[in-house]
Amino acid sequence: MLPLVLFGSFFAIALLGVPMLFALLAATVGTILVLGLQHPLEVVYLSFISGVEPFILTAVPMFILAGALLAVGGVGRRIVHLARVLLGWLPGGLGVVTVFSCMIFGGISGSAIADTAAIGSLIIPAMLERGYSRGFAAVLLSVAGTLALLMPLSIPFLVFAFISGASMRSMSMAGLVPAAVLAVTLVAVCIWHGKRTGCDTGDERATWREVRLAILDSGPALLMPLIIVGGVWSGFFTPSESASCAVVYGLIISIYYYKDLTWRHIPQLILQAFVTSAVVLLVIGATGGMGWLVTAEQVASQMAEWVRSVASQQWEFLLLFNAAMLLLGIFIEPLPAMLLSAPLFMPLAQSFGINMVHFGVIMTANLAIALAHPPVGATLFVSARLANASMGDILPNLWKLLGAAIVTVLLITFIPSLTGWLPALLHS
Repeated sequence: MLPLVLFGSFFAIALLGVPMLFALLAATVGTILVLGLQHPLEVVYLSFISGVEPFILTAVPMFILAGALLAVGGVGRRIVHLARVLLGWLPGGLGVVTVFSCMIFGGISGSAIADTAAIGSLIIPAMLERGYSRGFAAVLLSVAGTLALLMPLSIPFLVFAFISGASMRSMSMAGLVPAAVLAVTLVAVCIWHGKRTGCDTGDERATWREVRLAILDSGPALLMPLIIVGGVWSGFFTPSESASCAVVYGLIISIYYYKDLTWRHIPQLILQAFVTSAVVLLVIGATGGMGWLVTAEQVASQMAEWVRSVASQQWEFLLLFNAAMLLLGIFIEPLPAMLLSAPLFMPLAQSFGINMVHFGVIMTANLAIALAHPPVGATLFVSARLANASMGDILPNLWKLLGAAIVTVLLITFIPSLTGWLPALLHS
């Protein structure tokens, strides 16, 4: 009864357009009052505070600020130019450039929305001019933008590591191969689309001199994820310290090397980044309150019993889990969805012998797909605005690209070596 009232009221309130923070708190407090549970409401407040106290969460606003610095500081333009020089000659070349650019920039920003906005503002006009439909351009950008969530600086990876106790060092490496697999499937769709429609047969191959100049121009930006991830992996600094290093590095290359930013731009960027961070951390606190109620009422153990009655094999559990994450992600942003669902599903995953790093990548990949799917679809919303595409333009193109993403998630789910190979290699 409690899960039905709690989650039913939450979805009802959220779908009315109430901000996520208030929907979570209203559902938690309302469930306690409606069911007459003997829990003091002060505990909800205390759980809220304890949810945002862990020191590791200081990395969230710092990574958001680092991504904002690089998105505005001209790094995206240089990455797109590098991608076009290297891959623009392929059929469907501009689509391939979009995927490659989003993957590289996602490794720098760690934010799907920043990735989509920074790359889309540069590539969408060129795609439309080349003859791509507005719907295909918007959907491709929205799905490719989610590659950021599987790259080493992924904010959802950081949050999952905090929730589960999994190694952030391993999480940072575990998403690289899945991100590459998703990129390859999207590139295949772009090449097929370019050939089938004839809208993009590719540019002329760049000369070696053009390739060399593009690499040199984008090199300082491309070094950032190597420095940050290398520092975390080697143990030279913690995830929180790496976030501070990312901000300092972003300031240096944006202001002193590329000179696309000046110090007068920085206060506004800091304000925007910390407003975004405040929203994220408030939602984390609110999910802490809901998580406490779920734990206190033993919802997890009840759900575990139900899943065990339905799924007796690991593959059955994983299929159910994928379906649940896709459905949840369609209505809730990735971080709140992760904070709500991870404490419920982690004990079940452990009972089926699933590695927590592998489990975290599966969860993140599912929630990433949902970002490119209506009605919430944050990256889809951004890309649709950039391409000036209506829902009628978008819907016919969804199946091609989301289908590729779903195939990738199934590969990640049932081939654990895709997430475990690189961390194991670096540990050896």
